[in-house]
Amino acid sequence: MNLADALSLLGGVSLFLFGMTLMGEGLKLVAGNKLELILYKLSGTPLKGILLGTGVTAVIQSSSATSVMVVGFVNSGMMKMKQAISIIMGAIIGTSITGWIISLSDIGGSNGLLSLLSTETLSAITAIVGIYLRLFSKKQTHHHIGDILMGFAILMFGMKAMSSSVSSLRESEVFISLLTQFSNPILGIIIGMVFTTVIQSASASVGILQALSSTGAITFEIALPIIMGIAIGASVPVLLSALGASTDGKRTALSYLVVDTLGVIVFSLLFYSINALVHFTFMSTPLRSVNIALLNTVFRLIVVALLLPFISLLEKLVSTFIKDKKQEQDKELDDIKRLEERFISYPPLAVENARIAINKMGELAEKNILDAFNLLRNGYTDGGFDEVERIEGVIDKYEDSIGTYLTKLTGREMPKDLNRSVAKYLHTLTDFERISDHALNIAESAREIKEKEITFTPEAIHEMDVMMKALERIVHITVSSFAENDLDKAYLVEPLEEVIDELCEKMRFNHVDRLTKGECTILNGYVFNDLIGNYERISDHCSNTAATLIEMEEGVFGLHTYTNEVKDRHTHNFEENYKFFSDAFTL
Repeated sequence: MNLADALSLLGGVSLFLFGMTLMGEGLKLVAGNKLELILYKLSGTPLKGILLGTGVTAVIQSSSATSVMVVGFVNSGMMKMKQAISIIMGAIIGTSITGWIISLSDIGGSNGLLSLLSTETLSAITAIVGIYLRLFSKKQTHHHIGDILMGFAILMFGMKAMSSSVSSLRESEVFISLLTQFSNPILGIIIGMVFTTVIQSASASVGILQALSSTGAITFEIALPIIMGIAIGASVPVLLSALGASTDGKRTALSYLVVDTLGVIVFSLLFYSINALVHFTFMSTPLRSVNIALLNTVFRLIVVALLLPFISLLEKLVSTFIKDKKQEQDKELDDIKRLEERFISYPPLAVENARIAINKMGELAEKNILDAFNLLRNGYTDGGFDEVERIEGVIDKYEDSIGTYLTKLTGREMPKDLNRSVAKYLHTLTDFERISDHALNIAESAREIKEKEITFTPEAIHEMDVMMKALERIVHITVSSFAENDLDKAYLVEPLEEVIDELCEKMRFNHVDRLTKGECTILNGYVFNDLIGNYERISDHCSNTAATLIEMEEGVFGLHTYTNEVKDRHTHNFEENYKFFSDAFTL
């Protein structure tokens, strides 16, 4: 092989890798970006996990990508490790699909209709159709289909370049002599493992082996140990992805290596022991591209079949390698772990986890309001104040984490529904956080009442009790309507917010009246007015949240369009709901 052939080989490998990536990304986008959610939600049993792992990997053309996703699931607490191992087993099978696509290069040189399936013809047709869709179609889906076709054409062209560059090696005694060394199973496994570790793609490694098969020098005896080594080497990208992961995340990544390594050991012992007894006649048979694809698939199927009954033992084995680490943190922060950086590449999954996290944030904001009101109703305690302050700190972390996470998503191409969800969550984050801020303000007012021994008149206490009940109602409706995406509930918020605004005005008027009569003091008035201000702002943030939900779901653009509409035109049963809440919360 001269320098030109070597450069042609490297160029072919580069085109092959790029084509495989382009095709995989296009397939994933055409599938509707739902593969990740399917993988997460439907992998309940080992068999389902294997089938789903196989299917998803066949689509995205990368067992490493599937396994990295699974590491993210486990790391965020969304999936158990036993469940993850079964998906990884499926990924091990699914990655062999690429070899069958590559084996189309075996077809060619025939006359008639079969010649239309030759590498050159297939590459030309798919490239022409692909570039037409990419350049002239206005539909985004057609662009993605064009990417798939272009990726396939580039992959096949790269494969052809690799095969052509190594064709001269069939006459090279040095090359043939070198290949015979790989018939030693241990050396062949090491070569396959090292090579795959370097290029970080099992599919590409198998593709290069298939290209070399065009020389006629790749026999079964040579190919089998290299394929086994390729399987082990494919675990390296997954292991690297687990750096910085939780204990279970690291265990899941390690399970990829353990499954492949144990599979190779068990398979080798069985196969070579039997061969020593019966001496298989096919060991020296030269393999073509399609034979290597078949060998790769059968090997992986056998490995998974052998290890499937021992998933529980595999889980225990990796647990012995990586010990538990005690981690102390607020239990309320668990949902933040869902915001895995690994999921940014899979927007539907990232948005779904952001939804779960922001719903938790809303629940915590509601809890904080209730705890703060409890300090007013039942008397201030340091423990109660500390709890409100602690939850406020937790909510601040949610706002920062979710906001940063969603901002990273905004730069990615996503369907309209996902973009709408991201916008909705970004709008709502601040409102939930501000509701909690006002809860802390109320708790501070309760502390001031305690420290300064402030007392209120029975009328003022009654007014605050009515107001707190109304606020508890509006916060609950707001949080639940957002979590359930329930527009009927969201429509209840604005009329109740109107009632609360009127209650605030009445409370201010009544306070001034009591002040002029000498029933209240100036000191009482400062705290009372601070509380009214916080009450009013809480209802405003609830109104913003409900308006955002309605705006995004009904396509009413402009944050205040809905609120202005219901106030001016009294639509959406506004008057009936307003009367109901006015009767329920009256001074």
